[in-house]
Formats: sequence, structure tokens, C-alpha cells
Amino acid sequence: MSVVEVRDIYDIEDLIKQDIINVMRNLHRRNLVSALSGNVSVRVPKTNYIWITPSGLHKAELKRDDLVKMDLNGNIVEGHHKPSTEWRFHVAIYRARPDVQAVIHSHNPAVLILDSLDIKLDPSLLIEAKYYIKGIAYVPEAEPGSEELAKYVAESVSSGINVVILRKHGVVALGKNIYEAETIAETLEDLAQFQLYTTILRHLLNK
Repeated sequence: MSVVEVRDIYDIEDLIKQDIINVMRNLHRRNLVSALSGNVSVRVPKTNYIWITPSGLHKAELKRDDLVKMDLNGNIVEGHHKPSTEWRFHVAIYRARPDVQAVIHSHNPAVLILDSLDIKLDPSLLIEAKYYIKGIAYVPEAEPGSEELAKYVAESVSSGINVVILRKHGVVALGKNIYEAETIAETLEDLAQFQLYTTILRHLLNK
């Protein structure tokens, strides 16, 4: 590999890390993650490596040096912190879906409310949702960070969908890049809020 190629990879990885930091701040600002909840990862293009957010650090205050580089077997390659406790389903997704370049796990409040009521999301209700959401899978309750959860998620994404809803836990959004994944996570919450409010209003008007 030439010096130019090595330099280009490092430049790309610096951009990836900054993008992760930017998106975590955006998600925190929208109340889709809290101080210590939620996680984001991005695949280094054309490699079997990812950068992922760490465990136990405030998600809106992350710095580049806080992020962790892993391979798709779950080995830490670079970084000073423990990776997110959800690293197992992140690497499982990348192994199952070579087309996925970014994964966001957020804790969308309205999505979780509807899921707790066993109300399935209907992307046809919003034009944006119809455009961005290419299928939703629902997985049963499982311990966060567990092999069981990773197995459920990997199986659910194999069909090509780009949204997974984790029972009592949150949302997983998949994208061709981190900003597409962010858009999907945010659009999903917009859809859930719209569906929740219209469901409540319909109930009140029909009383």
C-alpha cells in the first residue's frame, strides 16, 4: 500500500469519528439518546473494521479519542475505553449486511410507547417515512448486550429491512452512511409521534 493510500485511510477515519460525534450530539439534542444510553457505529469503507461509541461516557460530550475501533469478530483494535455494551449486535449486522455502513441505536420515546401498546408503526402515514423506511422488524425482549439479542437482530435484518424495534429497549436504524441512519432514526420518531397523537385524538373524538 502506498503512502498516499495509508494517508487517505487515516483521513477517512478522522472524518468517520467526527461524524459519529456530530450525530451523537444531534440525537441527544432530540432526546433520542440520554447521557449514557444509545450507541453509534460506522464501518471503515471496504474493510472489516468499525468505529463505535464507548460505554459509560456522556454521549453529547464525546471526543475523537473516546471512540473505539473493532473488527467484525469483536476484537478491539484501537481505543482506550470499553466499546458500547451493544457492540455484539453492531458487528452482527455488519457481518449479515455488507451494504450497511452505519448503525444507530437510539431510545425513541414515542416508538417505545407505541410498541408497549402493541401498535405497529405505519410508514404510509408520512411521506418522509414511506421514502426512508424500507421495512421494520420487531424483535422480542432480550438482555441488552447479550448474544441472544445480537442473534435476534442479525436474523431480523437479513431480509433487507433498515429498521429494527427492540422490545422495551429502543430502535436500530441502518444506513448507507451515518447521516442516512440518523435520518431514519429521526423520521421514525416523527412517524411515531404523529401516529400516537392521531390515535389519541381519534379516541377522544369518537367518545
